[in-house]
Amino acid sequence: MIVNMSDSATDEQIEHVIQRIREAGFQPHITRGTERTIVAAVGSGGRRHEIEALSVAPGVDNVVAIAQPFKLVSRQTRPQPSVVDVAGVKIGGEEVVVIAGPCSVESREQLFETAQAVKRAGASMLRGGAYKPRTSPYEFQGLGVEALKILREARDLTGLPVVTEVMSTEDVDLICEYADMLQVGARNMQNFALLRRLATANKPVLLKRGPSAIVKEWLLAAEYLLSGGNSQVVLCERGIKTFETATRNTIDLAAIALAKELSHLPVIADPSHGTGKQSLIGAVSRAAIAVGADGIIVEVHPCPERALSDGPQSLDIPQFERVMRGLSAPLRPVLAPSLHLARA
Repeated sequence: MIVNMSDSATDEQIEHVIQRIREAGFQPHITRGTERTIVAAVGSGGRRHEIEALSVAPGVDNVVAIAQPFKLVSRQTRPQPSVVDVAGVKIGGEEVVVIAGPCSVESREQLFETAQAVKRAGASMLRGGAYKPRTSPYEFQGLGVEALKILREARDLTGLPVVTEVMSTEDVDLICEYADMLQVGARNMQNFALLRRLATANKPVLLKRGPSAIVKEWLLAAEYLLSGGNSQVVLCERGIKTFETATRNTIDLAAIALAKELSHLPVIADPSHGTGKQSLIGAVSRAAIAVGADGIIVEVHPCPERALSDGPQSLDIPQFERVMRGLSAPLRPVLAPSLHLARA
């Protein structure tokens, strides 16, 4: 349930509503906008009729049900889009954010060369895998702690905030020491133990959509993070499995627009995994931004043919520079006010 406070509600009236929500057995979540305050009553097993009765409480405009199963992620709870701050880089603001770097950190030389090149080309953040979830146990699994140390050195060298994947609850504290943002990979989107742990981490989270997940499941995975206390969440569409075999995955552009319509969280696209083909990354990047994506995350390697992982979908440095030039045109959509997608 959502309690919409009137624009003239006092602090005492808002606090009264918050206390009554707790007494009814729900958890209050407060969103303070420029004009009014919204208090969401979240949870199960509470006394719903007591929340409905708050419609006559002083300072309350109305009480409405949350239509979606994802409560805190929903735009009903927070009509204005959220902006996630990653060490000074704002995802969900006016600027398109580009996250770039190799699939895997292979060496100090490889990462430094890539980091400096993507910074020159205009990237906002640096990506790089330290722990790699691979389909085959015989493929390169990442350098682990050594890679984390190299990522931190690259951040110090370039000033680019770092995002890297976390695969298990045991690694969260360690990775938090080195990274500015923690990525939940597609295979772990519904690793609920990991999501609950990340909900208590004091770091932004990049949540990739699972290869077979519907949009509702993706948003409910984000709900685990927000309900546990971490509101700094960015969604990432990275392609889903379909009958198509010409591309690695099928990038779901409609899901980006739908997620922006249903949720206040920022959404970025991963055209590298979404296509698996160097030649398609530029076009898909522009298309994703045109439907409302707040940014992209792409794989870049100095020599993709020598990459230890994901070479066919990695851009070399000149290719990345061309993609960045292609993004310089005004690609953001002009969206109808009825979609409630105006930026804060």
